[in-house]
Amino acid sequence: MAAPMRRNPLPELVTDKLKTLPTRPGCYIYRDERGDVLYVGKAVNLRNRVRSYFQPSAKHSGKNERLVAKVRDIEFIVVDSELEALVLECNLIKEHRPPYNVIMRDDKSYPYIVVTKEKYPRVLFTRNPKRSSGKVFGPYTSAYSVRDTLQLLHKVFPLIPCGKSWSGKAEQKPCLYYHLGQCLGPCAGLSPASEYARVIDQVKRFLEGKETKVLDDLRAQMAEAAEALEFEKAAAVRDRISAIEGVLEKQKVLSGEETDRDVIAVVKDDRGAAIQMLYIRGGRLIGQRHFFLDGSKEASPSEAVGEFVKQYYSDVPEVPREVLLPVEILERQIVERWLRQRRGAAVSVDVPQGGEGLRLVDLAAQNAEQALHVLSAEIEQKEQWAEFAMTQLLEALALPTLPMRIECYDISNIQGKAPVGSMVVCENGEPAKKEYRRFKVRYQPESPDDFAMMHEVVLRRLRAYLDGDEKFSKLADLMVIDGGKGQLSAAMNARDALGLTVPMVGLAKKQEILFMATDRDTSVIDTKTDRFRDIVLPLDSPGLVLLRRLRDEAHRFAITYHRKVRDKRLHGSVLDEIPGIGPKKHRLLLRTFGSIEGIRRATVEEIAAVPTLTLRQAETVKEFLRRD
Repeated sequence: MAAPMRRNPLPELVTDKLKTLPTRPGCYIYRDERGDVLYVGKAVNLRNRVRSYFQPSAKHSGKNERLVAKVRDIEFIVVDSELEALVLECNLIKEHRPPYNVIMRDDKSYPYIVVTKEKYPRVLFTRNPKRSSGKVFGPYTSAYSVRDTLQLLHKVFPLIPCGKSWSGKAEQKPCLYYHLGQCLGPCAGLSPASEYARVIDQVKRFLEGKETKVLDDLRAQMAEAAEALEFEKAAAVRDRISAIEGVLEKQKVLSGEETDRDVIAVVKDDRGAAIQMLYIRGGRLIGQRHFFLDGSKEASPSEAVGEFVKQYYSDVPEVPREVLLPVEILERQIVERWLRQRRGAAVSVDVPQGGEGLRLVDLAAQNAEQALHVLSAEIEQKEQWAEFAMTQLLEALALPTLPMRIECYDISNIQGKAPVGSMVVCENGEPAKKEYRRFKVRYQPESPDDFAMMHEVVLRRLRAYLDGDEKFSKLADLMVIDGGKGQLSAAMNARDALGLTVPMVGLAKKQEILFMATDRDTSVIDTKTDRFRDIVLPLDSPGLVLLRRLRDEAHRFAITYHRKVRDKRLHGSVLDEIPGIGPKKHRLLLRTFGSIEGIRRATVEEIAAVPTLTLRQAETVKEFLRRD
């Protein structure tokens, strides 16, 4: 620990908050002078824990010294127990991703298999598993291995091959899969629910790693069919047995016990910490996964593992029977209680001292060391590329500061119909998807006017910043406008109307040329060439590549939202979007005025005269249709 440092006097607001802290369990949030979250923590006794940070005699690590120096406000949330505080802490860290917390980083989306909760369950591939959707298995090492497993399951078990949901009633004639014996035909009412449930039970046991029990069951079926002289059925079951035995030969057995385990290992050096997980189901290794922990450079291995466990298991769809850790963590007992609550059954969290458990942790550690080396090299390469790209933009565009935060805007519409705008963001050269925003454009002229639409979107975004809207609390170092000089002029007019000085640049699609305004007047939309200067960067230059990626992402984000809005209007009504106007009032309005245009032409008093509508609802309808 570092020796106590002389600290500046605490801000008055912090001093006042320290006096009012309760002695109950809860979470505390430290904020900086801009109101951004610096750190989230939990405590059994909030008063004792939070005050310990600010004692003159406190001995902090360098990281905590920097944290304490930046704190300008403290918030706290009281809960009833330490377990509730742990759950709340996990949620707050996930929401805010504070820079002084150890944050789990995982850039990959791993595949899972889910057995749905339906009368006739389906077995599906997914990358976004939810416990509410059914029984989840995985994660698996690759999408290929999942699809290979699904192909095997459909070969071995008569599952629904079409992927559709069926009630078991006769809804159509059975397809060829039924006649080939590869489906039980629930679509034609030919499969009793009990028979299909037996198949699904075998599938679940197979995915849980209990293949020997499945084989015993299938061998019994084969013998039963042979005894009844149903030799074709017996041969089909024999083929299923052979397929499963072939898979078992390929799988690596890591444990003599058929226990479901997650094995966690940590490797740490001056670059940070890497976590390696091995997923063992039924004694067999089904997959592995590695993570890098941001902000872990000064954290101890115990702290790194503890923070990882809390963040990882707050999202995971299934908790195994055992979790093996490489080191003791401070809150092991409370974490074990929390995992038991999440699983709905017994869970043990252990630090093995010898035997098979220690062998598995050591195996994971060997993989973690390799993962740390690879991850560190990848991160270093990305950071160097991003820094070079931002520096190139700084120099080429003569920006006042390094463009750490870049925002890009695009408009999407079809002949002016269902117009929307998008705002995508990159921070330090990486996409910041939580910062993405989308806008439903209110201005809808008879003929398309992209300039006016861009003006509206940028004006609303910057005005929200000035109004203190939390969703727009950060200001960009550079704003990129997708389009030509007209769109750029419109955006600049919106910025200038609010008295802001954010640097703006336009990016044309065809020539990939950047446009920036000269010092000439920008009070009107004018695309004369002498008002702008062209900036040409090599197509493969990092600065231009970064902006092109951001532009393409803004286009994708806008198109996706435009399709959603357009489809909603094609298949529904704009009245469905008005708050407080349900289907009955919807029908009454259309019956009274004949069409949406008729409602638009009506006065507030005429709308309020419609039965069951209040004056306030009439005003809401009129205002919404005026903006739409």
